[in-house]
Amino acid sequence: MRARWKFPCIQDPFLSNTGSFLNHADISSLLSICGRDGNLQLGASIHALIIKRIRSFDFESSNGTRNALFIWNSLLAMYSKCGELLDAAKLFDRMPVRDTVSWNTMISGFLSNRGFNSVYSLFKQMHQSACDPFDKATLTTMLSACDGPESSNLNKMIHGLVFVGGFDREISVGNALITSYFKCGCFSHGSQVFDEMPERNVITWTAVMSGLVQNEFYADSLKLFAQMRCSRSVIPNSLTYLSSLMACSGLQALDEGRKIHSLLWKLGMQSDLLIESALMDLYSKCGCLEAAWKIFVSAEELDEVSLTVILVAFAQNGLEEEAIHIFMRMVKSGIEIDPNIISAILGVFSVDTSLALGKQIHSLVIKKNFIHNTFVNNGLVNMYSKCGDLYDSHQVFCQMAQKNSISWNSMIAAFGRHGDACRALQLYEEMRLEGTAPTDVTFLSLIHACSHAGLVEMGMELMECMKRDHCITPRSEHYACVVDMLGRAGLLKEARTFIESLAENPGILVWQALLGACSIHGDSEMGKYAADQLYLAAPDSPAPYILMSNIYSTEGKWKARAKTIKRMKEMEVTKEVGTSWIEIKNKISSFVVWDRLHPQADIIYWTLFGLLKHMKYEGYVPDERFILHHLGQDLKD
Repeated sequence: MRARWKFPCIQDPFLSNTGSFLNHADISSLLSICGRDGNLQLGASIHALIIKRIRSFDFESSNGTRNALFIWNSLLAMYSKCGELLDAAKLFDRMPVRDTVSWNTMISGFLSNRGFNSVYSLFKQMHQSACDPFDKATLTTMLSACDGPESSNLNKMIHGLVFVGGFDREISVGNALITSYFKCGCFSHGSQVFDEMPERNVITWTAVMSGLVQNEFYADSLKLFAQMRCSRSVIPNSLTYLSSLMACSGLQALDEGRKIHSLLWKLGMQSDLLIESALMDLYSKCGCLEAAWKIFVSAEELDEVSLTVILVAFAQNGLEEEAIHIFMRMVKSGIEIDPNIISAILGVFSVDTSLALGKQIHSLVIKKNFIHNTFVNNGLVNMYSKCGDLYDSHQVFCQMAQKNSISWNSMIAAFGRHGDACRALQLYEEMRLEGTAPTDVTFLSLIHACSHAGLVEMGMELMECMKRDHCITPRSEHYACVVDMLGRAGLLKEARTFIESLAENPGILVWQALLGACSIHGDSEMGKYAADQLYLAAPDSPAPYILMSNIYSTEGKWKARAKTIKRMKEMEVTKEVGTSWIEIKNKISSFVVWDRLHPQADIIYWTLFGLLKHMKYEGYVPDERFILHHLGQDLKD
């Protein structure tokens, strides 16, 4: 029997090596080992032998009841740890006597296995039982179950029982109250418990700091950290520093984060895995990618958290290719890929990312059974649409069992991105019928779709609907989209009037939209008005110079164009090189104007010249208004 191999020195699990029966403490130790190792078979066998040899135990003595309870409670714990809650409940119901430990064991077991309804029912029965009063272990266990807004009333009720039972001076109970209140969103109550505690330890301070960070009160958390260090009564631990680093990340407080990093170096705590991940997150969110990368490459050990952090760091800083390399490294290294990692890598896909790679990740999603994860599916919808595959994007959307506002927004944006405004508007109606409330992003995508389809009246109606029916305050992006929509329709005067009617500063995006519209329609007068505003709002931006030079080119005003280019050079403003790309046989090739770096450049240009010759033969005449500005600036001066 397997039990004999586990304990080879004992012939019978109830016989010691001297031949005497094991006492209640020895049996409890055996059951504890079974629970720890999940060895249900051996644990059940011991239970059977307990029943068989019940008379061998000295339960008739003065300590008999206490010893019996000791063993029954050990059995309850064993069944709970092995996940056999029904067996634990049967045993609990048949126990002739119980104590507080018995109730606590059952409550903890159901809580570990997410049986919240049973937890509340058991606690109610225990409270109503005068024989078995709750203790601080009961209270802390119940408070750990209060981890959401829906538990706020229960949390307050237990807080009342803390006072009734006289546990208000217990540090562990106070710490549990603080944690549960912050998880329930009752920030003021959590802070009040902290303020009224007669004694605090490092867990107390860390619980408040962590709770404040989780609820995005970053400045308050850092203020408390400074107060803790000044008091010198409690020494911060690694979790305290972790919370402070997370607060710095939320505020993008680089200087404060560097000070904490220095403290961690002095204390020798910088190599902790969680600390390293938090530092990488801090530096990447503050734009110091090089510092984040140094921590990453110097780490003695890497886990999925640290790899996910650096992956997201690359993605957020526009280094999509590096993020993909990190992801491939994770897959090849056998690191467990979770839905968060999948969502992060799908977020880096853009128009110049390989669709074949995206499909491989989709296969991995199916293999890992993440296909029911809403956030992963949202990432797939975006990935396919950005890579040009609207059909598969819509297929993923239609097959989603659960959709949230992000799902609908992603699909609406996909149709808008592909110029299908009718489908985007149709999906908006379906979204409302499904009972999902539209967000500011929904209307941004819809107005964008109307802009490209020339649906000006519909776009303006959506703008009014957003404010009137949904009480959503437009952002600068919404205003820019409206200006773009009016501009594309040739309504430049109306676009200017709309901008001047805004109660707030229009912002860079709005002026760029107006200037872009002037470029399309070749209106240098209105364009100069927009460009002058853009020069003031964004002096380092190349957009006003490039767009004005294009406008002057279309009107044949070569001297004005040359003056604009000269001013751009004097201001030392550089233009980012435009890139086009194509994917052939799972390989992406990218190009810039007059690119000669591609290994097949000669063949490509020979093919292009052949196509151009064929186009001219078919009657194509190039519109020089849109190509002359690509030539040398002195060509027409």
